[in-house]
Amino acid sequence: MSGTVILSEGSEFEHVIQEVSKYINLYVMAFEKEERAFMRIDKRENMYGGNGTVYMIQMFDQEELANNRLAAYMVLLNKGDESGFHTHNARNEEELYVVVHGTGEYRERTGTEGTVRKKTLQKGDITAISSIGYHSIENTGNEPLIMFVITTNNP
Repeated sequence: MSGTVILSEGSEFEHVIQEVSKYINLYVMAFEKEERAFMRIDKRENMYGGNGTVYMIQMFDQEELANNRLAAYMVLLNKGDESGFHTHNARNEEELYVVVHGTGEYRERTGTEGTVRKKTLQKGDITAISSIGYHSIENTGNEPLIMFVITTNNP
């Protein structure tokens, strides 16, 4: 189940903004536009079969990024939360994860039955994720895992 919410005062998502704002400024400036806050928050329960909740803070409107070929968002996973194995092959998307805070286990494999390769990620680490691979991420630390994610789309 997923939902998209635009933050308002008293929102259930205030805790997400407060937590992420400890480590990164959530204001952006799109080309030829005034500086502003992020666009919206997506809440994904059991994302791709993973455990817990993944919060995705969408930083830009789709039309603001390279002819709809880019997406940029902050991801927050609390302890034990994960995004399960998934691929972006159907949409020909690739991703970069930049860890801003916390610790997590990144997993990748080729195909649905390939050997799983694991890597512990921490602040400053970057991964490059191919559109043909399957990947997942889990917060394995005691602190929130916060990542800046850039997704490319080459239809």
